[in-house]
Parts: sequence; C-alpha cells; structure tokens
Amino acid sequence: MIQYTPFDCGVTWDSYLADLRSFDWHANVAEWDFPDEKRVLRVRFFGSVIVRILDDFALSTETDPAEWKGLVRDHFAYLVEGDAFHAAQSEGWKSVEGPTQHYRFLTGNACMDVVCSRPPTFETVEV
Repeated sequence: MIQYTPFDCGVTWDSYLADLRSFDWHANVAEWDFPDEKRVLRVRFFGSVIVRILDDFALSTETDPAEWKGLVRDHFAYLVEGDAFHAAQSEGWKSVEGPTQHYRFLTGNACMDVVCSRPPTFETVEV
C-alpha cells in the first residue's frame, strides 16, 4: 500500500489546472504556475535531493492505483510512504542524509517526486 498524506503548502487552488514552470537543479527550487498566470508557487528544497519529474500517467503504470490510499481530489502536495521511488534510492545516500522523506507534487500535467531529509518551504511570488 502507498500512503499519501496531504500537507498544506499555503495555497488554495485546483492543482489540476497548475503546471510545473521550472526546476532549478543548482538551487533546488521548483516553480508552478497558478491557473491565473499572475503568480507562481515557489518550492525550495534544502540539502541533497533526488528529483524525478514525469507525466502523472506514468504513476499508474508503476504501481497499481488500487494500492494508493489518502489521495484528495485537487490536492497538490503529499508526503508519501511505501512508494517504490523512495525505496529504490541508495541506502548509503539515505543513511548519510539522515532520515529521508518522499514528497510528491501532483498537477494535471506533471508529477514531481523529491526525496530529501528536510521539509520544503513554500512561497507565492508575483510574476
């Protein structure tokens, strides 16, 4: 079973209308467009991270959706437990980083998985 635990990222939106705008691999910062296109949600990750960006359709081919528990309609940010992506990461890397957690961000067009040892921060920015 894959457990999704929704968490508050400080915005209220229909996440299926949002889209991943960019990911800065040097700064570990992702930005998602708001549906109104006047703001972006900036998510910052700290320390070493492992990131995967894919079309959300690929998730249904990786694991059986019947095993997904805790998803909330139109919710964006989740802490994920029991998923193969986190399990596949190097045990050596995870032990050096300390306890790591798997975060998943879902929109209508993309999914971004992040494994890191510290929670991300969220900021809304006018564009």
